[in-house]
Amino acid sequence: MTRLDILTANDRPGEYPASYYAASTPTLDPMPPAQGDIRADVCIIGGGFTGLSAALHMAQSGLNVVVLEAQRVGFGASGRNGGQVNTGQRQDQDVLEEMVGVERARALWDLACEAVELTKSLAATHAPDAGFTPGVIHADHRARYVAESHAYARKLNDDYGYDSIRALDREELRALCASDAYHGGTIDTAAGHLHPLAYALGLARAAQAAGARLYERSRVIRVTEGDPATVETDAAHITADHVLWATNGYMGRAEPRVADKVMPINNFIVATEPLGELADALLPGNHAVADSKFVINYFRLSQDKRMLFGGGESYGYRFPNDIAAKAGKPMRQIFPQLADARIDYAWGGTLGITMNRMPHFTRLSPNIYAATGYSGQGVATATLAGKLVGEMVAGQAGRFDLMASVPTPRFPGGAALRTPLLVAGMLWFSLRDRL
Repeated sequence: MTRLDILTANDRPGEYPASYYAASTPTLDPMPPAQGDIRADVCIIGGGFTGLSAALHMAQSGLNVVVLEAQRVGFGASGRNGGQVNTGQRQDQDVLEEMVGVERARALWDLACEAVELTKSLAATHAPDAGFTPGVIHADHRARYVAESHAYARKLNDDYGYDSIRALDREELRALCASDAYHGGTIDTAAGHLHPLAYALGLARAAQAAGARLYERSRVIRVTEGDPATVETDAAHITADHVLWATNGYMGRAEPRVADKVMPINNFIVATEPLGELADALLPGNHAVADSKFVINYFRLSQDKRMLFGGGESYGYRFPNDIAAKAGKPMRQIFPQLADARIDYAWGGTLGITMNRMPHFTRLSPNIYAATGYSGQGVATATLAGKLVGEMVAGQAGRFDLMASVPTPRFPGGAALRTPLLVAGMLWFSLRDRL
């Protein structure tokens, strides 16, 4: 399929999806498409967390920044996700120590902690309505996983000096999450959750205030390498000293060197009616929860006491016809108390995943970069990615290069074969979850 397909397969051009997030926060007035000849220091392709954070940081440093968004800012995964701001990289530290060595694993941990603090700071300054709330629980759906989760918490306490995570036995977890589905886990009180679209729109307003030019309905059709590089839409020709691809799951095959390593998959969320006192009974601490299934369930309460529950995946570009049924089924399995709860909103979104579930940072040429493939942990990581790109453009490339040094394997067969092979693998893991 072409990039046009992934941008329009499930959504109307220039409109946000009919999500709880879009219904519960004032959106920005539409921004004009890019037109004519435009000169910029930096051209950013994609108006999600990565692109908006990069635009904000670079505009604040005095650079002339242009952002090209094919739909609306925050339209993609940035405005549709579960809103969890998680500590750490997508892979655990023991995996990273094996992958890149202890020293680099520790440096990656430090970056991940910085990502959370940066996100909390930017949200407090530019998007207080996003309502950052502390606490993320990792819940084990198998009893045999609990010892490993507790050992990992001790590792972070002892080896990394991280004292914000602690173990939960079954009774402690049950007191914080009123479900019989889990056997124990951990809670991270430095992590948290927020309204992701409100956060993205706050970043957009801040970037504009700092001088960045944001254009919507501006789909990129061609990038030509050079010094300067050129970026073309159907109505504009942008000349820029630096170009950043920040499209994550919505890139399609627009840049094949990235498409071979980052695959789009779809995930789904439902929002119930406001639950009142029942909400407080289900999640008494108002923490977000993510479980240990490979096809993960994740959930939290909204600011108006709805259950926001994410579950189920699909592969290919089309969403299922009945999203409410797809994500509502695991919600009611986890919380039978919600058997009769009305579902007011159901929506899907597309994210980018990599083979090793680590983000893909790369220099495609001396002045063209990509930061993508957050694999479901993009709220904080993508926010930091924008800052790291800004550092690199300013001549301090070390931290971007640290992220880029993590190897990103190519999907077997590249973009052409990644979908059938990944579907086979996902079906196996989803069967394992059930068994």
